[in-house]
Amino acid sequence: MAVVGAGWAGIAAAVHARRAGHAVQVFEMAPQPGGRARSVHAAGVALDNGQHILIGAYSATLELMRLVGADPAALLRRLPLALQYPDGGGLRLSAGAPVPAFVRAVLARRDWGWRARLALLAHAARWAAGGFRCAPALNVAELCRGLPPVVQADLIEPLCIAALNTAALRASAQVFLRVLRDALFSGPGAADLLLPAAPLGALLPEPAAAWFDAQGVRLHRGARVSRLQAHAGGWRVDGEAFDAVLLACSATEAARLCQGIAPEWARQAAALRYEPIVTVYLQCRGARLALPMTALHATPEAPAQFVFDLGALGGAEGVFAFVISGARGWVRRGLQAAADAVRAQAQSAFAPGTWPAAPALLHVAAEKRATFQCTPGLQRPPARVAAGLWAAGDYVAGPYPATLEGAVRSGRQAAANAGMQAAVP
Repeated sequence: MAVVGAGWAGIAAAVHARRAGHAVQVFEMAPQPGGRARSVHAAGVALDNGQHILIGAYSATLELMRLVGADPAALLRRLPLALQYPDGGGLRLSAGAPVPAFVRAVLARRDWGWRARLALLAHAARWAAGGFRCAPALNVAELCRGLPPVVQADLIEPLCIAALNTAALRASAQVFLRVLRDALFSGPGAADLLLPAAPLGALLPEPAAAWFDAQGVRLHRGARVSRLQAHAGGWRVDGEAFDAVLLACSATEAARLCQGIAPEWARQAAALRYEPIVTVYLQCRGARLALPMTALHATPEAPAQFVFDLGALGGAEGVFAFVISGARGWVRRGLQAAADAVRAQAQSAFAPGTWPAAPALLHVAAEKRATFQCTPGLQRPPARVAAGLWAAGDYVAGPYPATLEGAVRSGRQAAANAGMQAAVP
């Protein structure tokens, strides 16, 4: 079989297909695997093309890492879920079962007042009683109508932008509730943050490439597929015959390849709209934040919602990743403008003395098609394109937003759809 694309979905598809005993070739248009979650180098420092976080409920991703020889315990730093701000305010869950930890954390938020705390717990109880389901046309802001503004600003909006990369006014409430369900009702540790303690390449793409070599999976780097043709019950990929093809490339590339094969599927894939993410890397030698991940109060002129202390995560000391999700406006204004705004935000958001000197700009990474716009009622293309032709990726129809877990599950499912899923011990 052929797998077109070596992002996390393509890696998952290829690994599960090979474990089922099938010959696999992977075609990746970039020089290295990883897709939108890969490592880069800037100013002599190993960085990522954007800051990613995982949670304990990402069971398929953790399983895939183990399958290719990557140890999640060594490569990911596990912390209880926390959305804490520089002033020490925010929500921090304790270790253990997520539901009672969430209740305790909400009740401990003295700055919210009793009415706000009880309103949030009442909303959460109604969501749980309804099976974390709602009308498909509902957005997150409508779902949370009646919650005090402070709860929406301090908790709902940051959670929504972190999980869906879409503002609450435009984000799908149905998908948001699915994320909450998996985090809070998947057992102890499900809501934990899993923060990369190594470059993204070391988490999966590089171990997977080594696993491919050891398992006889041929990885074609820098190989953009030009043409896909049906042939004798199978498919030809640039003239080479395969019994099945899994399209694990971007939705745009998949639509291009399928335009003459499945026009309606290609139209649906091409119709997706995207939200960018901009990551501004600042450097300040001798600086260290109180937490590896800190939430920030974003405003029109202070755009970052989170900052990560890479030194506290095993990376370069004094390097900090400021993340601007839903960054379309800042992409239009220009990356230099975004970097200048983040530098000003960094100095104003933290207490005097946090930075021994003014933070310097190290690098700006802009992923202009970071995630699809996860809007209410969005019709995502199905996994099946045609007989023996399947699509895999975080954009394919499913319950999850555009996350690493969504991509991995989609790749695993595409292999299963093609009859190539390995038996789970």
